Amino acid sequence: MKKSTLLTVVFLGLIQSVWAGGILTNANQSAQYIRMLSRNASTDIDAVYFNPAGLVKLNDGWHFSFNNQSIFQTRTIENMYPLLNESTYDGDVTVPVFPSAFAVYKKDRVAFSFGFGVNGGGGTAEYKTGLPSFEIPFAQLPAALGQLGIVTNGYSTDLYFDGRSVFLGTQLNASYRFNEIFSGAIGLRVISAKNTYDGHIKQISLIVEREGQPLLITATDLFNQLAADASAAAGQLGQYPADATMPDETAATYGFQSGTTFGEAAQTMSVKAATANAYASQMGDKYESLDQKGTGFTPIIGLNIKPSDKLNMGFRYEFKTVLKMTNHTEKDDLNVYRDGAEFRNDIPAIFTAGVDYQLLDNFKLSGSFSNYFDKAADWSGKENDIEKNYYELAGGLELQLNEVTTISAGLMHSETGVGRGYQTDISYSLSSNSVGLGAKFKVSDAFDMDLGVLNTVYENGYKEIEYAGVGTYKELYDKSNLAFSIGLTYHLL
Repeated sequence: MKKSTLLTVVFLGLIQSVWAGGILTNANQSAQYIRMLSRNASTDIDAVYFNPAGLVKLNDGWHFSFNNQSIFQTRTIENMYPLLNESTYDGDVTVPVFPSAFAVYKKDRVAFSFGFGVNGGGGTAEYKTGLPSFEIPFAQLPAALGQLGIVTNGYSTDLYFDGRSVFLGTQLNASYRFNEIFSGAIGLRVISAKNTYDGHIKQISLIVEREGQPLLITATDLFNQLAADASAAAGQLGQYPADATMPDETAATYGFQSGTTFGEAAQTMSVKAATANAYASQMGDKYESLDQKGTGFTPIIGLNIKPSDKLNMGFRYEFKTVLKMTNHTEKDDLNVYRDGAEFRNDIPAIFTAGVDYQLLDNFKLSGSFSNYFDKAADWSGKENDIEKNYYELAGGLELQLNEVTTISAGLMHSETGVGRGYQTDISYSLSSNSVGLGAKFKVSDAFDMDLGVLNTVYENGYKEIEYAGVGTYKELYDKSNLAFSIGLTYHLL
């Protein structure tokens, strides 16, 4: 068992987005989005994010919006490796507070806007019993001990990992109406990214037979004892002529076959002692505690086209956010996160297009397309496992029941482009289908409230992993996701 195999898989660096928007990007930036899913041609206040060129369609004056989502996600990994104590691992991602805020000042042909949101990450992923990649190296210990002549009945260990990731975005836009049909926008978003990891590997133990009874012994103590016994045996055997054949009784005492020479036996015991010492050095408690921080900038351009009173089209392009993260390491017993080390974790460029069509005075249809240029991002080599860019197709409808209440619904299909080489139990991407439902309530001329609920069903993914000396086994990936949202909008006209 190599140290790199045992340790570097334990604390990996990429915590994915908590819901919609590609591998790393959160597009769920408003309550209106949760209840409708298609917002790329929005001319409401959430156009600050989805369609900044459409903000010139707002009424003159100030507009403010505050949104929150509560997101609950379960990630399930099932590994078929036969030596594991358990094959299924669940990780809970809970995000009770996922805020966003928008402010717009509109006057004649011009609109200036501000946006704030969690543009990536946003969740805490807690794995109370670790993950397959955490545990498999320890599941291999009984077989390794068998090579040292020690029979074990199993293993036990305390594995824990907690990863928190938040990419906060602050955005400023300027929008201008060229004429009744065309308007444009430019913007800039500043991303402040932070990942925080805490975890441990403790109390690695093995079950061995002692006097016919199972006994739980810490792996460090066991390997240290094995090393000491093997080293002592090597010393004793080394006192005899190396080419002399061991008596059968002596050979049996040390566990060797008849005809083994003292030199061969001494060499074998020396190798066992060195192997046991190597294992013992890895079996102590390990702790990780660190932050990773970085800042990036996202230029944004937008175009809105309104050829008629019924039809509106919005387009947005976000340039790639070059994001260089730096380790700020407090504890690194695994020697995988050197303090001050840097790596790239770019947010990919995004192109979006949307269309809204007012079919009736009280009934609107909407369609949206979003493409995430993952293949062009720099993820410190992980982008090499991207086969095609991630995209989303969404459709929504909105029906105004009366002057107060408007209901809406939406469907979205998200298609990931990762190859199977990309997938790991910590970082995996799955295609999905989502449905959103909700309503808007016009409480007064100045005040609106949006409520929404969204459920996402993911397509299962898998990867075949070859384990040296054991075989090739599948690892299966799944998720479940549920989100609730509320948005409050105030118009100061």
